[in-house]
Amino acid sequence: MKIGLMGGTFDPPHIGHLLIAEQAQEQLELDAVWFVPANVPPHKQRTVTDATKRLRLVEEAIALNPAFSVSAIEFEREEPSYTYDTIRALKHRYPEHEFLFLVGADSLVSLDTWYQAERLYEEVVFGAVARPGSRYLIPRGARVKAVDMPLLEISSTDIRQRVARGRSIRYLVPEAVRQRIEEWNLYAP
Repeated sequence: MKIGLMGGTFDPPHIGHLLIAEQAQEQLELDAVWFVPANVPPHKQRTVTDATKRLRLVEEAIALNPAFSVSAIEFEREEPSYTYDTIRALKHRYPEHEFLFLVGADSLVSLDTWYQAERLYEEVVFGAVARPGSRYLIPRGARVKAVDMPLLEISSTDIRQRVARGRSIRYLVPEAVRQRIEEWNLYAP
């Protein structure tokens, strides 16, 4: 099977994440997309929502798409989750699958700064999704396939700020995610 991997903090998951996964699945002819929430995100300076709650939010966000699933592989480690380690672990566990790692095209410019970047380039092909104002600046050695999608300016940061200000996030996140955020009183001041 050809699997797209979508890593991230997902704090919270939103419709932009789902649209990226859908467009990548179609354009890269993926059999499935696995969402891989980080247990301990290595690059986040702020405190993030409890990992098990973020995992549950992702499960609820993707529940209606049979081609989407969640991998909790990063929850098997207590230390920060690096893409290189995750890709290696998945390839070892599922040698019959081909993996592509989905990133925003704006992330390509910083790929060289990722943990074990040159070794990561050897391990996986990247599916680069166009984002507002981004260009495809491909690092030397990286293998990249482009994914076009409608440009939406939706971010988890903006969603958290909207909740904190008492503003609506309806239609920015799946309804099940919105309800869970409200039930758990996430992101409220």
